[in-house]
Amino acid sequence: MLIYGLKNCDTCRKAIKALPDAQLVDVRKDGVPADVLARAHAQFGAALVNTRSTTWRGLDDAARGADPLELLAAHPALMKRPLIAVGEDLFLGWNDATEEKVNAAQ
Repeated sequence: MLIYGLKNCDTCRKAIKALPDAQLVDVRKDGVPADVLARAHAQFGAALVNTRSTTWRGLDDAARGADPLELLAAHPALMKRPLIAVGEDLFLGWNDATEEKVNAAQ
């Protein structure tokens, strides 16, 4: 199980604490593999981009209108976190419902 996120993100920390067998992949340092990012975008669409982040607020309108996959590749911190991969299944965000789904998928 892989958790794509940031080590200093509170939500990612909660997911890591609840899933001690998971491995954190720091999206700033290591990035997200293109195939995983494409699958996540196909599954979650616009929800994959965190439009509430400070990174998003710092972008100009032209950058905001760019292809989401290119935008996430250029600015990995824009991705809603955490993105959790359990085998072929992907889960986005962390709350009680997501935790149940992840535990059921293991």
